[in-house]
Amino acid sequence: MVGTRQYPDEASGPFASPPTTVEDRNGRSIEVRAPDEFATEALDDVVDMYVEFDPSDRAQGIPPTGEDRIRNWLETIGEDSVNVVARHEGDAIGHAMLVPDSDDPAAIERKGGIEWELAIFVLQAYQRAGIGTLLLENLLGHASDIGISHVWLTVERWNNPAIALYERVGFEATGTESFEQEMAILLEGDD
Repeated sequence: MVGTRQYPDEASGPFASPPTTVEDRNGRSIEVRAPDEFATEALDDVVDMYVEFDPSDRAQGIPPTGEDRIRNWLETIGEDSVNVVARHEGDAIGHAMLVPDSDDPAAIERKGGIEWELAIFVLQAYQRAGIGTLLLENLLGHASDIGISHVWLTVERWNNPAIALYERVGFEATGTESFEQEMAILLEGDD
C-alpha cells in the first residue's frame, strides 16, 4: 500500500528505458544500462566511481566516503534497489537508484503499491553534459516498465540545477523541511 506522501494528480511519462547509448553535450558516447543485480563486477565499477566522487558534492550524507563504507552502503541497499549505471569507455560515471520505502519482501518483489526513494549521482567531470537527465529518464522508464509508479526524493533547497532537472521530468514539490525540498512523481503504468 502506498504511503501518505502526496503525489501529483497526473502521471508523467513515458520515459526511455535502458539500454540506451547517446552522445552527451561534450561529444562522449555514454551508455546507460540497468544491471539485473549488482554482480561483483558491476558493484566494483560503481564503488570505484564513488571513490572518485568529490566529497564536497555529497548530498544529505551520501554517498559515504571511503571505499569500505561505500561498498557497505551499496551492498545494503543493492539487494532490493533498482539501479541504472551510465558508462563512458567502460567506466561507471553515473549511477541512479530507487530504494524501496518498505521492509515487506512481498511488496518489494511486486514493485507496485509502495513508494520508492530516488538518488542520483554523476561524477563531476561528467556533470552539465546531459548525463543526469539521461540517467534520470532511463531510471524512471525502467521503473515504469517493472511496475513502479510512486517515486519521491529530497533535494537540498539551494540545489537549483537539481530541482530544475527534477521539475523538467515531472517531479512536483510536495513538502519542505528546513534545508530539504521533498518532491514526488507519479509514473505512467499500472499500479
